Amino acid sequence: MPEVLIVAHGQPGDPGPQQAAVEDLAAKVAARLSGIRVRGATLAMPGALDVARNDHLVYPMFMAEGWFTRSELPRRLALCGADRARVLPPFGSDPGLPDLCLGMLAAAASDQGWSLPRTHVLIAAHGSGRSRAPASAALAMAGALAPHCAHTSCGFIEEAPFLADAARDLPAQSLCLPLFATRAEHVTDDLPAALAKAGFAGRVLQPVGMSPTVPAMIAKTVSAALGDPECDVETRPHRD
Repeated sequence: MPEVLIVAHGQPGDPGPQQAAVEDLAAKVAARLSGIRVRGATLAMPGALDVARNDHLVYPMFMAEGWFTRSELPRRLALCGADRARVLPPFGSDPGLPDLCLGMLAAAASDQGWSLPRTHVLIAAHGSGRSRAPASAALAMAGALAPHCAHTSCGFIEEAPFLADAARDLPAQSLCLPLFATRAEHVTDDLPAALAKAGFAGRVLQPVGMSPTVPAMIAKTVSAALGDPECDVETRPHRD
């Protein structure tokens, strides 16, 4: 049986909730595949990555190709004896992500009675003071979404333009799309604080990693990576 390991960063100070979240995600992905075992692990939960093996397909639940995906994850896999495990590009580079984000925005605009082509989209992302990769990923997503919206812009937690500055003076017909893989402290604490400081009057969406369509997207990517005709993605709706 092919085995897949979805790996997220987790929350070092309180690893339990994020470990439970990635395990739940793994179960939802597995429910959409046949003949594939899917597990979840976070780097923050002690011992969680010990299940990794050389024959595993690893799906990094990260938003960008950066230090964690290029250096830390391979190092941690090697410590588990899984240095030859096949590591896929991260969630933020998944080819299905732009369409997933566009679907989230279209649904949110429709719920508000707005026309998406007349709606401003603010992408809230992590950024970094050390690497250009996180910001580049957010800017690439803004570019992919720009043809469908009135205007797109980015605001970051850890670099300029900071989120509070980017959100200030935006029109009420604005959607904030948090470009985060999980619902951790940046989403629960930093993001609402910055938007409140800016007086943001638009609607804030859930982080992209929490979209109910994420498990199907990951299942499709995993199935394609395995190239196994026996591992077809289940396309019928699921009650998650």
